[in-house]
Amino acid sequence: MEKSSKTYQEYVAILRRELVPAMGCTEPIAIAYCAAKARAALGELPDKLEIAASGNIIKNVKSVVVPNTDGRKGIEAAAAIGVVAGDETAALEVIAHAKEEDKAKLGDYLANTAITVTSTESDHVLDIIVTASKGSNTACIRIVNEHTNIVEITRNGEILFQKEIVDTPETNKPDYDSLTIEDIYDFAMTCDLDDVRDILERQIKYNTAIAAEGLKNNYGANIGSTLRKAYGDDIRIRARAIAAAGSDARMNGCELPVIINSGSGNQGMTVSLPVIEYAKEVGADDEKLLRALVLSNLVTLHEKEGIGRLSAYCGAVSAGAGAGAGIAWLCGGDYKAVIHTIVNALAITSGIVCDGAKASCAAKIAAAVDAGILGFEMYRNGQQFYGGDGLVLKGVENTIRNISRLGRIGMKETDKEIINMMIGK
Repeated sequence: MEKSSKTYQEYVAILRRELVPAMGCTEPIAIAYCAAKARAALGELPDKLEIAASGNIIKNVKSVVVPNTDGRKGIEAAAAIGVVAGDETAALEVIAHAKEEDKAKLGDYLANTAITVTSTESDHVLDIIVTASKGSNTACIRIVNEHTNIVEITRNGEILFQKEIVDTPETNKPDYDSLTIEDIYDFAMTCDLDDVRDILERQIKYNTAIAAEGLKNNYGANIGSTLRKAYGDDIRIRARAIAAAGSDARMNGCELPVIINSGSGNQGMTVSLPVIEYAKEVGADDEKLLRALVLSNLVTLHEKEGIGRLSAYCGAVSAGAGAGAGIAWLCGGDYKAVIHTIVNALAITSGIVCDGAKASCAAKIAAAVDAGILGFEMYRNGQQFYGGDGLVLKGVENTIRNISRLGRIGMKETDKEIINMMIGK
């Protein structure tokens, strides 16, 4: 692909926009960020917090441990740590560098502050409104569609900042519609790695570190270490275990950051760690590993764009297929191997639902990575799923469109029922 082409520049911009660091599950961190911004707009420590959130936010915050909160879970803990210890300028690293003296205030703040949480019937699956009050002063922040996308800031009824809520691409947003598997493969094979080296090397460093932490220590259900103990040291097991271990740690309060993909740390780890593990196994050099990561990251972003950031469709499925694409290429596969791997993987795990962020995400990640690996092994052994097999259509883009339709439209009512069950309705 020509470096001067518009598509080339868009792909670089997409990777730089998406592969960013976050500490903790992105939904509670978005709550913490919104609360930190509300405290800053108020100009003093609030003694009352009101949090209104869409069902998908509630679903993804309910059961996950919030970092720097001494093991606490839920929206109240996320908002409170954002208020007492958050850096409102740090986006998804809002509580990454919280001071010990500020963290120590959390227990008293939770005990002495009126915090209410309500579900908002929003048209947006990602919608957070935090209202912070002290005496007669009130500040309100609203985030919509993306985890740090502030659309309104008010103080005492005065609008300090406001922008239109749009579901169409923003003027400064890269063109995600330019993503196709064919062009992604071309870009991955030919791009100047210096254009993306820094963000990919950061992804390797951050995500490898948290996975090592998850394998070494006790987090959640310890899916990563259980896989290793139960099934041994084969590369197919190690690739699943390393990704699961990162999720074990992240879902259960580990304070190490990760590099996300599609707004999700779990997806960021799923799309990268199995590829890194396979690169070690096959003796790939740095250039080959980086190209494989370009491929796996962009494939996943392409799959997720049609589904949306949050839905009833488990994001690990897309990331597992993306990892499978990177693995297929690392193992000597060509473009044909990559597209068949993607289709096979999506056909295997397309029914996994998202029931929020929590310990069992690690097991779903292991299953999704297994599907990615099996998708490639099927192709390598002359096997494949064909158009007409369930949701599979002839042509990789047609299959991706079907999966997008399933996640975005077909599972809307499923999402509502999942949320109702999780909140006890």
